[in-house]
Amino acid sequence: MSKLTALAVSIAVLGGVWAFLALNPLASVALVWVGFIAWACYFHTGGDNAALQKTIAGMSFGAVMAGIALALISGDVLAGLGVLGVPVIVAITVFPLVAASGISLLSVVPANVYGYAAAAGLALTAGTAGNAAMADLSNPVLLVIISTVLGAVFGMVSGKVAGMLGK
Repeated sequence: MSKLTALAVSIAVLGGVWAFLALNPLASVALVWVGFIAWACYFHTGGDNAALQKTIAGMSFGAVMAGIALALISGDVLAGLGVLGVPVIVAITVFPLVAASGISLLSVVPANVYGYAAAAGLALTAGTAGNAAMADLSNPVLLVIISTVLGAVFGMVSGKVAGMLGK
């Protein structure tokens, strides 16, 4: 079996398993789409142990920075700036996504941005922006981090399975 076919088979089968798990028994703790973003991030970051670490660290860092932005926005911290308040908060919290890339684990800027976008997108579409400081599963940051870890691990497993099938 060619390496490409092996990878396609591995991702197809494990993608189905991931979708089943995230949409059924893990539905309250895992987001299928965030897992797939982390899975893709794992491969575009190199598909090795360092990629696993950088995907999880970067996406988690991004989610935390989005959580800070959401908490500041929900708390009306810069409400006095009117329509400029939210953009200023976004700018302040996005700056570290790139600035932190000098740290090895946070050196994949796209991973940092994926985590930020996933947490912010979830919070804005689910109406949970005000839950960014909660210590439970209503917190979009926690859901993104859990889904990131699971998705990145599925990425690693799919790579290993593809390696076995492609021999």
